[in-house]
Amino acid sequence: MKITITGSSGFAGKNLVSYLKEFNIQKLSLRYKASQEIYLQSTNAVIHLSGKAHDLKKVSQPQDYYDANFELTKQLYNAFLHSDAKKFIFVSSVKATADSLNEPLKENHKSNPQTHYGKSKLQAEQYIQNQLLPNDKSYYILRPCMIHGPGNKGNLNLLYNFVSKGLPYPLAGFNNERSFLSVENICFVIKEILNRDDIPSGLYNIADDEALSTTEVVRLLSSSLNKQANLLKIPACFIKGLARLGDVLHLPLNTERLQKLTESYIVDNTKIKQVLKKDLPLSAREGILRTARSFKNA
Repeated sequence: MKITITGSSGFAGKNLVSYLKEFNIQKLSLRYKASQEIYLQSTNAVIHLSGKAHDLKKVSQPQDYYDANFELTKQLYNAFLHSDAKKFIFVSSVKATADSLNEPLKENHKSNPQTHYGKSKLQAEQYIQNQLLPNDKSYYILRPCMIHGPGNKGNLNLLYNFVSKGLPYPLAGFNNERSFLSVENICFVIKEILNRDDIPSGLYNIADDEALSTTEVVRLLSSSLNKQANLLKIPACFIKGLARLGDVLHLPLNTERLQKLTESYIVDNTKIKQVLKKDLPLSAREGILRTARSFKNA
C-alpha cells in the first residue's frame, strides 16, 4: 500500500513513519502558497500531519495559522478528491473544539475554540466535512489530546527535567485529571484505519484510556528515574498568587503555565474504541513510563 504523509519531519511524523515501515511511504513537503495546486502521485491514502502548532513565544501572526492549518488543508483535500487515493486522514486537535472543559470531551461537543490555532483547525475540519465525498472515498478527522513519546520536546519533557533535578514539585495541592496520548497509540489507530475498510468516515477523539493527575505523572516520572516523588502540597490560593506575580515579573511560573499544569481536561475515546473493537496497545501509565525512558536515553 502506498501512503503519502505530510509533516513527516515533525515529532509525530517521525514516529509514524517508523511505525508504518511495512508501507510504501511517500513524504510530501508542503507550505501554503495561495496560487499553488497540489497534485498527488499514485497513492492509496493521505495522512495530513503538517500544520502550525501553538507558538509559545507568541511572535506569529494570526493569518499564519489560517494559512498553514486551514488553507493548506483545503488545497490538499481538494487534491485528494481529484486523485485515486481512497482515504484521507487529517490529524487535527482537541483544541479545535475546546480550550478548557468542565466535563469529558465527546465528539458532539459544541465547538468554541478561543485561539487562532484552534479556530484554524476547526475551519479545516468543517471544510472536509462539508465537501461532497465520492462513494469510494473516506475521510477521518482525528482529534488527539497532548501527544507524547520519543523525541517529544513539550511540557512533559520540561516536567521530566524538573523531576530529574530532584526539585520538589510544588503543585501537589491541586487536584486535576488530564488525558494524555502516547504516540504509539495514535500510530496504532492510524494503522488500523489504513488496513481496514469497516471504519466509517467521521470525526474521532484520540486519547489514552485513563486520565491522570499531574501529581500522578510526577510520580511516574520519578519512578522511571528510580526516585521517590518529591511532592509539596502548598495551598492552591498561594500558588495562584505567585503565578499572578509571575505575570508581572515575567517569572517561569505564570498564570498560563500554571493553568496548563493544573487544569482538568478529560477526552472521551469511546467512539474510536467502539469502531476499532480493539484495545489500545499502551495504558496511559505505561505510555508515560516509555516516554520517560526515552528522555533518559536521549
